Amino acid sequence: MSVAAMHTAHSSRALRVNEKAANLDALQLEATPQPEPSPPPGHAVVRIAAAAVNPSDVKATLGIMPQAVWPRTPGRDFAGTVVSGPSEWIGREVYGSGGDVGITRDGSHARYLVLPEQALRAKPLGISMDEAGAVGVPFVTAYEGFRRSGMPQAGQTVLVLGANGKVGQAAVQLASQAGARVIAVQRHAGPFEGFASGPVDVIDARHHADVGAQVRELTDGRGAHIVYNTVGSAYFEAANKAMAKGATQIFIATHERAVPFDIFAFYRGMHTYVGIDSLAMDCIASTAQLDAMREGFERGTLKPFPVARSFTLDEAIDAYRLVLSGSTDRVVLRP
Repeated sequence: MSVAAMHTAHSSRALRVNEKAANLDALQLEATPQPEPSPPPGHAVVRIAAAAVNPSDVKATLGIMPQAVWPRTPGRDFAGTVVSGPSEWIGREVYGSGGDVGITRDGSHARYLVLPEQALRAKPLGISMDEAGAVGVPFVTAYEGFRRSGMPQAGQTVLVLGANGKVGQAAVQLASQAGARVIAVQRHAGPFEGFASGPVDVIDARHHADVGAQVRELTDGRGAHIVYNTVGSAYFEAANKAMAKGATQIFIATHERAVPFDIFAFYRGMHTYVGIDSLAMDCIASTAQLDAMREGFERGTLKPFPVARSFTLDEAIDAYRLVLSGSTDRVVLRP
């Protein structure tokens, strides 16, 4: 074995979680040796270049995600190079995500990741490995919400509640790319802080007690055709007031499970509610959604999030702490 090969074999590692922890101080997060796997039939091995640390990655290690199984390697998002598997994929750069990856199967916080061949999707040209490794969960979640509710169209109004979060920012991008009018609700003054390929009207929720009324005013009383509620209960009443006749509201999270529900207003408004759980989408389904957005990333109507910081596997606990603290920056591990 050459010196380079010996170094690679020695330095190839994966994070391992043997059991859930009550908090990060109690989390046993070890970087253990990881020989390059041999893929079973129909699978491929990806050498990871960058893998985002998502809030759900950290929460899974703390037992908040009941689907998670142990022992395992965390990490849902990834970007890297195919090193073994189908010959037509070897050497190609890929990216992806999955509700099963890092939850019910070993994930991307490792040097190597084994995936079904159907989950391989080419990384968009013109974006870095760090950026590709950090788009997965937010963009897949945003896209699936719109896919289930009917994709935004030119001439429609899309209201995004919690637009400062990463799923909210992705939803703004997708709606703007489609030519819809976008209204973004955030909890600070100033313009929309993310990217959009068109103008975005901003409502500062701190200074507008009645967000629903403000949306009605901005739309000449009609309301929004699609409401992407990334927060849930806190905006439930305002979102209902902001919905146009026949509108759809999308939910991906909530603080309170129980909310007041006016059945009369619901059926008279001909409204639809759509619930999205990205954990229910495996790596094949998730990467298919990303592939549907690849053209947008390549032509620049969609943009990946800037990656604020990168960490080694030895620094993984620091990355986990940063994400769990509520940081809105995108953070990646570089195995």
